Amino acid sequence: QVQLVESGGGLVKSGGSLRLSCAASIRDFSIYATGWHRQAPGKQRELVAYIIRGGSTTYADSVKGRFTISRDNAENKVYLEMNNLEPEDTAVYYCGATFGPLNYWGQGTQVTVSS
Repeated sequence: QVQLVESGGGLVKSGGSLRLSCAASIRDFSIYATGWHRQAPGKQRELVAYIIRGGSTTYADSVKGRFTISRDNAENKVYLEMNNLEPEDTAVYYCGATFGPLNYWGQGTQVTVSS
């Protein structure tokens, strides 16, 4: 059964850092595009960053220069290093994996940034 499990969320002060991890139980994980989305209260879910099979990355403008996505295909893991966090980054962060019509999501991890 496919499963994505996020960890690493928490409460941090503005300017602080967190590192999110996503452990995936997916066969042939390396062929999937993987990424992070987030959803703040009262807002739609939005893309934060994703990394494709070849290693190319894409970031939302709001996190460029502050967040870094990476993956370890040998460990079936995806990471999101978040630096210089702002209160506007407060949201539930979801890990996702996509390959063709296959699309999987984790349950999310809460990130709260206090001012």
